[in-house]
Amino acid sequence: MIDIYFDSKYGRLYEKVEDGSCEIFDFNHMLGKVRHMYIKREIPGHIDGSVYYDIVTPYGYGGPVITGSRPECRQELVREFKKAFSRHCSHQRIVSEFIRFHPLLDNARDFKKIYDVQLMRPTVGTNLLAHEDPVAEELSKTTRKNIRRALREGVKYRVIENPDNLEAFKDIYYTTMKRKNADDYYFFGDDYFDELAKTLGDHLLVTEALYNGKIIGMTLTFKYNKLLHTHLSGTYEDFHHLYPVYIMQYATIRWGKERGYHLLHGGGGLTNSLNDSLYLFKKQFGKHQSFGFQVGKKVWNPEVYSKLCEAANVNLESDFFPAYRAKVGSKV
Repeated sequence: MIDIYFDSKYGRLYEKVEDGSCEIFDFNHMLGKVRHMYIKREIPGHIDGSVYYDIVTPYGYGGPVITGSRPECRQELVREFKKAFSRHCSHQRIVSEFIRFHPLLDNARDFKKIYDVQLMRPTVGTNLLAHEDPVAEELSKTTRKNIRRALREGVKYRVIENPDNLEAFKDIYYTTMKRKNADDYYFFGDDYFDELAKTLGDHLLVTEALYNGKIIGMTLTFKYNKLLHTHLSGTYEDFHHLYPVYIMQYATIRWGKERGYHLLHGGGGLTNSLNDSLYLFKKQFGKHQSFGFQVGKKVWNPEVYSKLCEAANVNLESDFFPAYRAKVGSKV
């Protein structure tokens, strides 16, 4: 696979999180190949006595991706994919689809004629390949100063490749989520972390910040095909003055550079604003490169979609998509 977000083992991890089943639509054509992995969810309530479904990208990024085609054939391949996938959605009673396209692959570009594609926000990348010393070139002056200060104070770091379990990480992650009053959607259960270590352990990296032998921060990173993705992280509030997040980013960057990785992708902010505080914080670790995060929306069955919105008593033109899930606040 191109990246971890397109790996079927990754997709199956989120069946419980998204309350659905992971499915893959492999489109093989003389013009090329398209792979599309998604979570298929049952829509609450029946229409005309029938059960219907919608589909969504597993947590993170994804969407359809062309895995083989000559450049001059790509657009015709996409047109053929649309015909085939439209028939598939009809047979499977799939009403609508929400996609979080992959910022690094920019697969949204190939499928703009199928989906209503919207640019949401920039995401940050630390280029490890282009620089002899990415810490010096990519990190802001203030960030480098904070790292030096933390190291002088005695903060140390440890990078654990392919961890056997994530017990220690769970503790610090849950503590952080409670402190931030995070939505239940982000409180991944014990079974999630157990299965993550079991099925994708070879693609995991745990980075620890330590002070006086005590863990004060941990970051969980995906490693796959020379790409690193920051997945989840946590810190203990009493040690924020020691800059644990800065140390963990520093350690991960050094680890990745030494082992030939090309990029550390840190994601974006919590909102679409360029002044989003989380985005500006992450930008300190990647001054020169950003990647646009885009989403795609598609109503495959307009008639049933309209009936679902009417049954849910919501405006068809709601900003929330799919609109019929707006009142239950379903995460998309």
